[in-house]
This record gives sequence, C-alpha cells and structure tokens, in this order.
Amino acid sequence: MNARMRRLPHAVSGDHALVLIGIGKVGSALMGLLDALRPTRLRLVGVANSRGQWTNFREFSGLDLGTLPSKLCGPRDDAALLAALDASGALHRVLVDASASEAVARRHAHWLGRGYHVVTANKCLLGGTLLDWRNVESAREEGCRYGDSATVGAGLPVLSSLRRLRACGDRLLGIEGVFSGTLSWLFNHFDGNRPFSALLREARSLGFTEPDPRIDLSGEDVVRKLLILARTSGNPLDRRDVQVDDLVPEELRNLPTDDFLASAGVMDEAIAARHARAHSRGCVLRHLARIDNDGCARVGLVDVPAAHPAARLQGSDNLFVLHTQRYGDRPLVIQGAGAGPELTAQALLADVMAVA
Repeated sequence: MNARMRRLPHAVSGDHALVLIGIGKVGSALMGLLDALRPTRLRLVGVANSRGQWTNFREFSGLDLGTLPSKLCGPRDDAALLAALDASGALHRVLVDASASEAVARRHAHWLGRGYHVVTANKCLLGGTLLDWRNVESAREEGCRYGDSATVGAGLPVLSSLRRLRACGDRLLGIEGVFSGTLSWLFNHFDGNRPFSALLREARSLGFTEPDPRIDLSGEDVVRKLLILARTSGNPLDRRDVQVDDLVPEELRNLPTDDFLASAGVMDEAIAARHARAHSRGCVLRHLARIDNDGCARVGLVDVPAAHPAARLQGSDNLFVLHTQRYGDRPLVIQGAGAGPELTAQALLADVMAVA
C-alpha cells in the first residue's frame, strides 16, 4: 500500500457520517478510497475492530494505518460508536460493516430499526438463517437503506439485476455460476500436471485463499452467496435446502491449519481422478453453485462442457448465469472480477454514496 493509501482520511464537514467496523484488507482499502476522495460529503467519525475502536478522527488525522491497531481503545462499544454518529449532526448516519463477524452482522437489524443506514460486505446475516434475512427485510422496509452489493460478486451488478428483473415482473427459473474467486483461480489453473495441494499452497502464498483454505474449499462461503441470490429473487431458500460438496476430506477438517496444509496431499488423488474423468468427456472441472428449475440447490465440483461460460473463465473471475422467464433460451450472463479488497471496498463506497 503506498503512502497516500496508508493515511487515515481527514474528518471534513459533510452530510454523510460513517462508522467503519472491520479494518482488515477491505476496511483498509475503503479508508484509502475515502482518503483519495477528500474533501467530500463523507465524514469518517469512527473505526472499530474486535479489539477496540476510535471515534472523532479530528484528533487523529494523518496517522499511518500500520500504527492503528496499537491506538485502538477497547473493548468495542456500540453505544460510543452510535454516539459519534449522532454527535456528527450529519443528515445521513451510516454504519459500514467490513468485517466477517457473525456477532456484528446480528446487529444490523437493530441498527436499521434505530434509524441508521447499514452498508455491508458481511454475508453472515443475509446468508444465514431465514429468520435473520426476514428481520433485515422488515427493518429495511422502515425506510433506512441496507447496502448489500458487496456481499456477492464484490459489487458486480448481480443483486441489482435480480431486483430489477423481479420489479419488472420477470421470474428467476434457475441460476448457476462460479461465485468464489479463490475456487475460480484454483480450477482455472488446475490441469492435472501439478498436484492440487501444490497449487493450493501457491494460491495461499499469493493471498488468493483465506489463511485457512478450508474456509474456501468447504463451499460454505459460496452457499451463503447462493442463499442471498435465491432470497433476493423471491425464493426463501434455507441452508438445509442446499447440497454441498465439501472438498476437504473428513479426516482433515478438524486439524490445525498448519497440520492441514502439511496433509493436503490427501486430496490430490481424488481431485486428479475427477479432472481426468472430466477431460475424457471433453469437459473441464469447475466449482459451480446452482439452483435448477426444479428448485434443487447444489454447490460443488461439476464437469462442464467447453461451450459452457464457466469453461472460458480466466484468473479469479466470478460468473453468474441467470435463467428467467424472459431470459430463457439465452440467459443473462454477468462475468468479471468478483474478489479483491479494492473492488469490495469500491462496492461499499458506492452503497454509502447511494444512501442519499
């Protein structure tokens, strides 16, 4: 991160006051974007993570992000963060959740109910239980905005397209695609010549996977995105309705991360065999999420023919293929980079700016 991107944004007067929760890669990228936009109508009045928080950045402008963790005062206190928003006098008060915390996500409906806008990249709530989803939808109907475009595809126009189609009377019949940038990269590069475990370690060293790659390989992150898409389209899908192909063998699922990485070669034979079978049929192996016309929802490895859009993916691209009543024979295809802190931060920023 360059020097400009590492400085905290100055507090400036404006009609949007923001509190940012989560200062990992996405949160830091968002602060960099805010800094690049100075002066704007956006005013950052608080930052928090699981260890602590700051409020009122007028006193802390220009500090290096590298020193930020040591400056946080803990524990994190919702009341102080909300008080900073209220004291700002801003017309629009926005909580931005750039964390992956389920505990934070469970506060979204409460914040909406108290009159605060919420913008999130956190999938834990929308991709959680149906009750959580409905609580957010009910709170959203009270008038506060809930910006969720960063939860699926890092801001690719997927959720907005589904909402537009539904508002126009179209109906989703089925959806399929590659929803994980990590799994996209892995299976776009796996050709059977190198062990899958070696490719996995390379992806981890390049920062393409979670620190524990089992979070990606289990498919659970993809399941959450599939649930969000289904529910947005009007299909009240629950987690138990989705069949998941967990790529991690059972004997590796509960090991410490380092032990898992050392034993990851256990996966090689099975994945190589699946790749060889796909190749013998003129297909390629891709990790797909699907909801079929009969409502069956599945996540896992699939042999896809060369003509399928997923067969032509490159890098860590995401792919969403929407089959609707009006997009029947020729589905609507949305493809592009769907991962990365800068893209996710940009989606968060766009939702913040759309609050007005």
